[in-house]
Amino acid sequence: MAHETLLSPLDVGRLTLPNRVIMAPLTRARTPDSIPGDLQAEYYAQRADAGLIISEATNISPTARGYVYTPGIYTDAQEAGWRKVVKAVHDAGGRMALQLWHVGRVSHEIVQPEGRQPVAPSALRGEGAECFAEFPDGSAGRYPVSTPRALELDEIPALIDDYRQAAKRARRAGFDMVEVHAANAYLLQQFLATGANRRSDRYGGSVVNRARLVLEVVDAVSEVMGADRVGIRLSPFIEIFGLSDDEPEAMMHYLAAQLSRRGIAYLHINEPDWTGEGPQLTDAFRRDLRERFRGVLIYCGHYTAERAEALIADGLGDAAAFGRPYIANPDLVERFRRGAPLNDPDPSTFYGGGAEGYTDYPTLD
Repeated sequence: MAHETLLSPLDVGRLTLPNRVIMAPLTRARTPDSIPGDLQAEYYAQRADAGLIISEATNISPTARGYVYTPGIYTDAQEAGWRKVVKAVHDAGGRMALQLWHVGRVSHEIVQPEGRQPVAPSALRGEGAECFAEFPDGSAGRYPVSTPRALELDEIPALIDDYRQAAKRARRAGFDMVEVHAANAYLLQQFLATGANRRSDRYGGSVVNRARLVLEVVDAVSEVMGADRVGIRLSPFIEIFGLSDDEPEAMMHYLAAQLSRRGIAYLHINEPDWTGEGPQLTDAFRRDLRERFRGVLIYCGHYTAERAEALIADGLGDAAAFGRPYIANPDLVERFRRGAPLNDPDPSTFYGGGAEGYTDYPTLD
């Protein structure tokens, strides 16, 4: 069998995964009414050979949206839709986590309730950032993001409760875990980053203050799920959607230690070279993270089976998450096991549409 280390079992919190091949969260923009349905159930069930499936990013509230055709987890209908998806994955022998998402300033009034401004830690626009929205004629395309308004201090408890309620719905829908999305320049990372957070209250300024919201969200979600069924996605050093940060390493050191104390199941690190270009994380950084965090470390970023095998064998990580390979290869684990070639994904079908480029990629058999 090829890639024996990558395909070996792994304990993650309360779960035992049959392999260390994680399906990364992949926005596919195929829920026009924000409710997952039969198409999503088929898509995820096809990929149930993953050690763990992490769902596409899922809006925790109407104001969390930045993109049309993305699913939510704040209504009964959305919860019922996800229940159908999770059942299909479980029936196929898989395990699934729901990724909880709030885009913050990466949004536009046109996708916000009643055309209101998006919210953010500070009223700073993400320069160069775009969101995916419907134009007035009903077609869809990219809009430059709007200038957000700063969240008021007295609004933050309700925001945290949105995460808590989303976790409750995820638990009722049958998800095995939830993942807090604090990466990719969305709301929670906006609070972490010096370039997006200019607050002078208890949520801004120092590393401790800028990390406060993320930790309060993790605590709220852990109360619902249990810490051993919670993971978090972080993206240190990444600079997209106009995000910048002067203290990414100090923030990671602090967060890793605090999250380890809370006993959450895993850290999911989206690497700055996730497109295959740009800077890479150093082995020294990975070792330092390993020392500070006692749970499972998952890395995501242009991985091949060979590179993932080396990462795990060297003790630098415990698992690797695969994105684009899972788009085109529903039987990715079996292909790794046999050393078989991979299908190439079609970028023209990544976002929007129906079954084409979604559920019609061939398996080996």
